[in-house]
Amino acid sequence: MFSAGLLFSCLDTSAKFLVTGGLEAPFVAWARFAIHLVLVLLLLRAWRNPAIFAVKSLPWQLLRSVFLFGSTFFNFQALKTLQLAETVSISFFAPMFITALAGPLLGEWAGWRRWAAILFGFLGMLVITRPGFGAFGVGHVFALCSMTSYSFYVILTRRMGATETAESLIFYSALCPVILMAPAVPLYGSLPQEPLQWAVLLSLGFFGGVGHWLLILAFRQATTIALAPYPYLQIVWMIGLGYLVFGQLPDAATLVGAAIIVASGLYIVHREHRLRLASRSLPTAETETLAKKL
Repeated sequence: MFSAGLLFSCLDTSAKFLVTGGLEAPFVAWARFAIHLVLVLLLLRAWRNPAIFAVKSLPWQLLRSVFLFGSTFFNFQALKTLQLAETVSISFFAPMFITALAGPLLGEWAGWRRWAAILFGFLGMLVITRPGFGAFGVGHVFALCSMTSYSFYVILTRRMGATETAESLIFYSALCPVILMAPAVPLYGSLPQEPLQWAVLLSLGFFGGVGHWLLILAFRQATTIALAPYPYLQIVWMIGLGYLVFGQLPDAATLVGAAIIVASGLYIVHREHRLRLASRSLPTAETETLAKKL
């Protein structure tokens, strides 16, 4: 999860470099998955590895892929107008949103204290976006859509990880967006004009493909809530990359809002840790009662 976060930071930085340099976000998003697909086929030796194509439920694979593409596309659109630190700070609310969804969708219920932390995290997101104060723009809308799509992608990854192979999850998450977005490529496609742009464009597939491969492996080892704090390390890398590449530093409101969201997320992890420790020494029937109290 730590390594995946670093690669995703590089992915966002590369995407912002391209979309602010003249390339259209739909084409950049499509190219990211097309390169990802080629790398998967080559590195996993698809011609010798039938596990890549094996699926238990193709509709769920398609739906998960749509959410992943939506997260990427909306994020690339947001990066046109927002700083790296702004987009990643809004995405920090995803673990809290995932915690809320994990109950009805995965049976991993959160107690009232964690719900209070979710509401506190929502306050932090309002500090960043500042609706009604002239700061809220279309970039924030795209960032919120990206966060929502990513949350459902993570939920489906967690749900399907026990039945689908890691190879098929990483393969179909690239194949479906490439096919679905292919008709739009002639409308938005514009090839890079400089060698540096070509190099950055080709790097997208590596950063995204390897990052999501690590994400799948992470969710096979731990619960959704237990992994929630690790993406917060991205704020350090995003601020650093934003300054080094674009000469941008986040304003005070973004930093304060990010701090509120991070604190809320870490509190959720603290409660989850306490519940896991208590459940080891309690009968199953009592564990459910304790979960409601926590």
